[in-house]
Amino acid sequence: MTSTLSFQPDVPHTESCSPSDPSRRTFLAGVGTLFAATVCGLIPSLSEAAQRSYRPDNSLLNDFRTVRPAPRISVLTADIENYIKYLRQTGRIAANEQTAWLVYDFTTRQYLTAINANRPYQSASMVKPFIALAFFHKVYEGRLYYTPFHRDRMEAMIQRSDNSATNYFIELLNRTSPHSGPAEAERTLKRNHPGIFRHTRIVERIPGGGRTYRNKASALDYHRFLYALWYDQLPYSAELKRLMNLPNRDRVYSGAYGVARQTWVIDKTGTTARLCGDMGILIAQGRDGRRYPYTFVGIIEKARPARNYGAWKDARGNVIREVSSLAYTHLQRMHNLV
Repeated sequence: MTSTLSFQPDVPHTESCSPSDPSRRTFLAGVGTLFAATVCGLIPSLSEAAQRSYRPDNSLLNDFRTVRPAPRISVLTADIENYIKYLRQTGRIAANEQTAWLVYDFTTRQYLTAINANRPYQSASMVKPFIALAFFHKVYEGRLYYTPFHRDRMEAMIQRSDNSATNYFIELLNRTSPHSGPAEAERTLKRNHPGIFRHTRIVERIPGGGRTYRNKASALDYHRFLYALWYDQLPYSAELKRLMNLPNRDRVYSGAYGVARQTWVIDKTGTTARLCGDMGILIAQGRDGRRYPYTFVGIIEKARPARNYGAWKDARGNVIREVSSLAYTHLQRMHNLV
């Protein structure tokens, strides 16, 4: 796809979404059949499926109490911290940059690492699945509709990270409430899922040029969202999974050469001149033929905008890919992955 980096060095209008290995982006292909039947321009089959699968958040809160917390010292934590320390010593990560990392294994129900996971960081485009969820809550409540046109705009927002599409959905939220669109998005999320979005702040639309620095969330917020998504505890979970599984240029698999090519991915990246991140679910394949899902969240935030946005974004994206490879190697030993 084309990029506007040469015109607006802080943030591209949309993020890279070059095609990647199709094998890891096919497991949700069947979800497309949900769109086969439309009546009066709506998509009732998807709405009905969402209402059947959606469960309130109370069960999720109980689930969080039963998982094992990340050990203060673990092999994976030590590997990540040593790698980041090396990058700082060699100047590949600057003194004014902070990082956060979280890996959760669904098989053992255990956090494998959680470094700076409670701290809110800039969300950049990683806020877009949150906007989508707030919109789907309004559809579930009957306040808005999910039409084929909306589906196209939703794909633009999630797959291509289109900022105008994001603002379109924020404006729709604005129409359902006396609150501003961003405030209504946050209000909807926290009203329905207070246990998930504990550090999330949505206070602005995507400004002109894409320089969005004020929306925030923590690595734990992203993980809790992904956890609920995986277990279909959100309205329109199947559609959210489909959207986040569409081909794109991610930072957890694409170019992460330590991650097996048989791995499937549900993710969303985020990029500004001060933030480089990715949050997602990787579904690894074991040698026993089973699938082993885990969440991975990687965030690098800079105190001041990078002078060379393109070079900084590429370099920090590669750091996230390296840490993703470290996480996969750790899980490979645990579960005998391919």
